[in-house]
Amino acid sequence: MVDFVHVSVKAGKGGNGSVSFRRERFIPKGGPDGGDGGKGGNVYFETDSNLNTLAAFNHNQKLWAENGKNGLGKKMFGAKGMDLVVKVPVGTTLHLKALDGRAMDLLDIDMDKLNMKLLIAKGGKGGKGNVHFKSSRNTTPRTAEDGAPGEEFDLKMELKLLADIGLVGLPNAGKSTLLAAITKATPKIADYEFTTLEPNLGVMEHKGESVVVADIPGLIEGASDGKGLGIQFLKHIERTKKIAHLVSVVPVNPEEIYGNYLKVRMELTAYGELLKEKREIVFLSKIDLINEDQLEKVVGYFKKKKIKTLPLSVANGTGLEKLKSIFLDIH
Repeated sequence: MVDFVHVSVKAGKGGNGSVSFRRERFIPKGGPDGGDGGKGGNVYFETDSNLNTLAAFNHNQKLWAENGKNGLGKKMFGAKGMDLVVKVPVGTTLHLKALDGRAMDLLDIDMDKLNMKLLIAKGGKGGKGNVHFKSSRNTTPRTAEDGAPGEEFDLKMELKLLADIGLVGLPNAGKSTLLAAITKATPKIADYEFTTLEPNLGVMEHKGESVVVADIPGLIEGASDGKGLGIQFLKHIERTKKIAHLVSVVPVNPEEIYGNYLKVRMELTAYGELLKEKREIVFLSKIDLINEDQLEKVVGYFKKKKIKTLPLSVANGTGLEKLKSIFLDIH
């Protein structure tokens, strides 16, 4: 998944004004008739629900609108440059830097709403033709204006997924398996760690309502400091409304299972207050691999730590309906 790109944004230059004189039979002194240049095209950014990556910009790093056409004789205006509408995923942040050193009102723009459309770079004004420069002293002006340059920016785009629920946990905790079970998403699933190398989105349909669920690749110790793919994944949790923390019971030892839970919690806390304060639901995953007595001990251990847990098994369906209802309630 491509979630960071660096591109150039440039609005169209205005067309130049025309220096032209009326030339018609029987009218030897027709006077100036040079038309104005057309305005340069604008650059707009618009969110598109069908996009979930910035990959297209890896091959298109010059987002330039069309220049305005030059003015013509007979007071004909040049054509306006065609606007450029750039489609981006919902959740894209634009970091703009003007290339001419001027102060800017818009430095960071958050494209966080569906069908959001903003003017990012304004096209240059077309230059005036020589018809505007006629005076009693200068009846044959040979002067016209050049078109103004369009606004130009250095742009960094960063995508942070928008989801209702973010699935977190250590590698191989069962997040991808759960996502595939409750949505139509098809993430890579295998019986080894780090099978998920990029976030996956799925839409859970339940009781006539929809909930967007994001599978955040497995975190490791030091993720908040950039270890592994660390921060690249943690940033995607920022926009989720709630966190569903999957903790595998495979180690069997309650103390070790709780320790695995703490590893992820520490990384969320270290990343920042925003993740630290998000509401969390803890699911004990893969409970089909242990017996009832072992599960009871694990649930009891977490309860002593004042953490409520919900047992879950995608393999036999235990807890799936309850999970869906919980996801719906906090949507």
